[in-house]
Amino acid sequence: MSAVVYFVMSAATPLTVVAGVVTTGFAVTGIIGLPIAFIVIGAILALFCVGYVSMARDVAYAGAFYTYLARGLGRPIGVSGAWVALVGYTALQVGLYGAIGPAATPLLQAWFGIEVPWWVVALCAWAIVAGLGLQRIDVNGRVLAVLLLAEIGVILLYDLTNLTNPAGGTLRFDTLNPAALAAPGAGAILALAVLGFIGFEGAVVYSEEARDPHRTVKVASYVAVGVITGLYTLSSWAMSVATGPDAIVAQSQTLSTELIFQLAGSHLGAAFVDIGHVLFVTSVLAAAISFHNTTTRYIFALGREGVLPEVFGRVRPKTGAPKFGSLCQSATGLAVIVLYAVAGWDPVVHLFYWLGTTGGFGILLLIAATSIAILAYLLRNPRWDTIWHRIIAPFVASILLLGVITLAIANFDMLLGVEPTSPLRWGIPTAFFGIAVGGVIWALVCRRRRPEIYENIGLAAKSATTGASRSTGEGDPAAAVPMTPDFGWDPDR
Repeated sequence: MSAVVYFVMSAATPLTVVAGVVTTGFAVTGIIGLPIAFIVIGAILALFCVGYVSMARDVAYAGAFYTYLARGLGRPIGVSGAWVALVGYTALQVGLYGAIGPAATPLLQAWFGIEVPWWVVALCAWAIVAGLGLQRIDVNGRVLAVLLLAEIGVILLYDLTNLTNPAGGTLRFDTLNPAALAAPGAGAILALAVLGFIGFEGAVVYSEEARDPHRTVKVASYVAVGVITGLYTLSSWAMSVATGPDAIVAQSQTLSTELIFQLAGSHLGAAFVDIGHVLFVTSVLAAAISFHNTTTRYIFALGREGVLPEVFGRVRPKTGAPKFGSLCQSATGLAVIVLYAVAGWDPVVHLFYWLGTTGGFGILLLIAATSIAILAYLLRNPRWDTIWHRIIAPFVASILLLGVITLAIANFDMLLGVEPTSPLRWGIPTAFFGIAVGGVIWALVCRRRRPEIYENIGLAAKSATTGASRSTGEGDPAAAVPMTPDFGWDPDR
């Protein structure tokens, strides 16, 4: 279970969020209520987890949201969600290569006098991610554990320093006042807060590889949401205390991601700033590893069921890792790095920030749709769940998530940092709509041309990347995957 928790937490990239998302949130929106935004989003996602964990009893499956949607809202919606998930997680993972290069090159210049292009560092990071993507999950988990614990340790040290050195000598709580969130552009800051939580939902993706799937999903999901909410709320408030609530926006606009390191350096010294910079680089690397593994397991789930070519449903015999899904994801990352390097595009703005924001918005759409699917599924399959688990919590979570999406779309130009007339303003939300429709159409094509595959969508059993498939050598999906019982799900949907 601990390896899964590390994957889930590492995908949330604590130091990347504190140094990047928090300062960007203050700078772009001009709203000081970001700590409250983290609390609001954390509460919504905790409600989401109530139904998420309940349904996980029946869905110990690498497809995660894909399976939830298929069993809750029908096969076409499931495939639609899988397409959105693949695009969203790929954008998040590949976008990280645009951050790690520019973050590491100044350190190489300062320490060793080596001046290299950002894409050289990005390619080194890509090689590490690609190599670990073919290893066992526990190998990846051990790497992430070390990086994650170091990140959290330095964040807490920075927070303590900020709180014990308040601007003007007075500890102020202005940014924790709920009224601070009530301002134009609140949708953008709520969407930015959601970005800080992306990855919490990943426990189900690894549930097939866990000894006790239900307990693993439950513990990992609640621990992730709780720790992330507390850590980001504390850090964003502490930063505002150190600068003063009246100055946090201006200083974030001036110093951007360097703000937290500048604040630490003024009290802790240069050594702790260097440590923070190194951990910022490893934070991005850890997130890339985690998102790579999440995406490859989506690809594996779709390949195993025949929605994608069956070759993607095979695993590496020695490690049980999704073989061709990992190679496909690595090839995508390599192609994007080469493209940006040759074109000379800005890696931070055009790769890291834009793709990260795009991917995060896609996952937000997916979480909202999954919440509705959970409600539908639990209404049909009440069993031992209380009315709180199967109706109230999923319903309230669905309404609140739809509200956040509405606000995010209304403020999408502010979220991206572009002009209201920019084609990206509506282009990205429209693109996700097109991707979702494409998934539905593909599912209907499968129903007509390959009904045997369509009938099995969302029903694959616990097989996978551990025991059974490993014994088949190449991981033949047909041999590895027995069908699950029908948990009250209508197979004609």
